[in-house]
Amino acid sequence: MPQGKLAQVLRGVIEQEDERLLVGPRTVDDAGVVRLGKAAGGEALVQTVDYFPPVVDDPYFYGAIAAANAISDVYAMGGRPHSALNLAGFPADFSDEWMEAIFRGGFDKVREAGAVLAGGHTVQAEEVTFGYAVTGLIDEAAVAANTGARINDRLYLTKSLGMGTLTTSAKVGKLDLAELRPAMEQMATLNGPAAQALVAAGAGACTDITGFGLAGHGLNMAQASGVQLCIEAAAVPLFSGAYELAAKGLCSGGAKRGRASLLDRVVWAESVDETLVNIFFDAETSGGLLIAVEEKRAADLERELRAREVPVHAIGEVRAAGEPDAPAVAFS
Repeated sequence: MPQGKLAQVLRGVIEQEDERLLVGPRTVDDAGVVRLGKAAGGEALVQTVDYFPPVVDDPYFYGAIAAANAISDVYAMGGRPHSALNLAGFPADFSDEWMEAIFRGGFDKVREAGAVLAGGHTVQAEEVTFGYAVTGLIDEAAVAANTGARINDRLYLTKSLGMGTLTTSAKVGKLDLAELRPAMEQMATLNGPAAQALVAAGAGACTDITGFGLAGHGLNMAQASGVQLCIEAAAVPLFSGAYELAAKGLCSGGAKRGRASLLDRVVWAESVDETLVNIFFDAETSGGLLIAVEEKRAADLERELRAREVPVHAIGEVRAAGEPDAPAVAFS
């Protein structure tokens, strides 16, 4: 569903007051955070759910990517995955061999994340869908929510963009499975080490870049925090080959939907070409973490990321929001 429409639909539905709810739908965060009991402090639950149709033709990688994508929402809050429930739908005549490979790919990632697979629910459906409801644990003081970005914070991105372009290219026959494999490996990579780094460095805000793209998820953070994200387009990492394919128009439908629904809140300089703009709006699958960290702690974050062999990409900074109707994300 387009990001702007989702916000409009939920505006009159999600009003609630409960002292146990620390992070809820209002700030469009990656996951909810719920206090255990009524006393402040201590551990809280991080809860999320995500599932989608196949993004690649390899069943094992599809399962692994779906799991990594769902688990990433816990990491984006600074949490630790604890347990997972499987959600799946398969046509009646779907191959048992492929079904087994999908489940195995997902389970391997759940286990790699250190979480327990506690069960799930499978239905017969017209098209394949697969994913997880994931529960994590987090210390209340360490929550990295969308509301935590502050003026002069530095922005970091931990994975390259371009998954929407690459998977779309594969669907229309412009890439074969072997050519797509490096992208599949990135999508299946857990964001756990990056989450450990942001917690160790005391980063204040984080989101993972998935269906709403860099522009959309950046906008959620900016609006929730009441700031403007200023992103240097040339500093944003792009996956090998993604720019060339995007220049041929091979972006997913997310690029067009994002531009249509967010155009009044996201701007870019004339020097930023249309291909990059489309990539920034395009949907990502199991993307990296966008981290906002205080300037004085930026070096700490870089050190913690490198210690865990996570790519370090400084892509911009946080500035004052300006006028109420001013753009919340600016690419220069």
